[in-house]
Amino acid sequence: MLIGIAAPVAADAPVLTDLHLSVVPRSQGEAKRISAVTRLTDDFSAPEKFEAKPAGAATVRLRDDADAFSLPSENISFERELDFKVGNGLFRKLWVSSPSSTLASDGLGPLYNSRGCQNCHLKDGRGHPPGPDERGGSMFLRLSVPADDAATTEIEEYLAGLGRDMTRTRPDPVYGDQLQELSVQGISAEGRMRIDYTETTVELSGGEKVKLRKPIYAIDDPAYGPLRDDLMISPRVAPQMIGLGLLEAVPSDDILALADPDDADGDGISGQAQIAWSSRFDAPMLGRFGWKAGMPTIEEQSASAFSGDLGISNPLHPAAWGDCSETQTTCRRAPHGDGDARGTEIDTEGLDLVTFYSRNLGVPPRRDPGNRQVLRGKQVFYQTGCANCHHPKFVTARLTDRPEQSFQLIWPYTDMLLHDMGEGLADNRPEGLANGREWRTAPLWGIGLTKQVNGHSLFLHDGRARSLLEAILWHGGEARTARDKVLRMPPEDRAALIRFVESL
Repeated sequence: MLIGIAAPVAADAPVLTDLHLSVVPRSQGEAKRISAVTRLTDDFSAPEKFEAKPAGAATVRLRDDADAFSLPSENISFERELDFKVGNGLFRKLWVSSPSSTLASDGLGPLYNSRGCQNCHLKDGRGHPPGPDERGGSMFLRLSVPADDAATTEIEEYLAGLGRDMTRTRPDPVYGDQLQELSVQGISAEGRMRIDYTETTVELSGGEKVKLRKPIYAIDDPAYGPLRDDLMISPRVAPQMIGLGLLEAVPSDDILALADPDDADGDGISGQAQIAWSSRFDAPMLGRFGWKAGMPTIEEQSASAFSGDLGISNPLHPAAWGDCSETQTTCRRAPHGDGDARGTEIDTEGLDLVTFYSRNLGVPPRRDPGNRQVLRGKQVFYQTGCANCHHPKFVTARLTDRPEQSFQLIWPYTDMLLHDMGEGLADNRPEGLANGREWRTAPLWGIGLTKQVNGHSLFLHDGRARSLLEAILWHGGEARTARDKVLRMPPEDRAALIRFVESL
């Protein structure tokens, strides 16, 4: 894999323009300095310069309560912090069904998974699998079927023009893009997600044994007819929200420079960039957000969630019925809340404020980066190969309109690329260029505060891992070699590795 921002973008890589950013171009000298700053270290005797502030000047103060992920960027101005707080109010809002006397808050559903953004992204943190009697909440099932029509989408046409292969899929013709476990009065919810677990034991060096639980998913009580035999489902836990604006501000070329889809250097790591179609710009862009990097911008991720998770129409998804399919006619005819001056159930101003809020949720500082065990764990992290995908640092673009995210040295520990994670983590559901075994590298910053913020330590895309060690042991595919090193390493090195990740 190409390591370092100075690595050239492959000649056959797609040209993906950062249409969402107002960028001041880098000079050749500045690009050279950035390359030196972001190169991987080989000195683990002390913390690197600025490592304690993973979000640069936007790094927030450390809190010891559940609000550690809910602070605005530290470098935000007073005036822009007011916008952040209004956006927070909309993010926390509980929507109600139509018709309602609360005209600014009606339009929920008719089918939905949650009544508000905060209900999924609990305390702006990480969701969890539902309990035995819980419906909706912070996890849902994505649905699709093989595309059996001749019509192609914009992204399919674009990728075909590049000669890029992708498995064509469509939302289920009856149940849509995701299973909706909740509904307004008079409308039947679509069904209920059922999760069963089987356990296996993994033996590690030093005699340690770890039990891994494998989830098996099913849909009970489908209300709109039998499920198709070729239905593909993918569980998705709501991810943490911190640092999104900084990830959005990393130049696409810096991410593409890390891609090595054909494993040209033979190191077994073959990350590839996701390419998503932007509904805002009507053009292909680099996918950055979502478990398979299916969304190019925070605005589009937010708009999609409003429509798919809450059934709230918005400027990018104006259909008042959200994810109701054409066959769900009663759902489509149900009352909705977009008939007033707003135009859609959340208007442009509201969507902009939620986007601004999401863009400016701050990243807490590192904990104990100079601790001896943490430094040893960092060395193990690098030497094991974890940093080949969990790329430590970037420098964001110089931006004319986003001062909080402009020209910051950040430490998210992700390359934002797609990687084959093996059969154990496979959902067997393609999404864009991602096949059924590929996932975007998840950022690690803030991961050690999950228990403090969310009251649990459940990780991976479906919350199956009950600890960081379990999450590591589920790694396969391109990460198999690194995983096997963790299995065999001295127990004290394994403990140091976990301590380092917890410090992020």
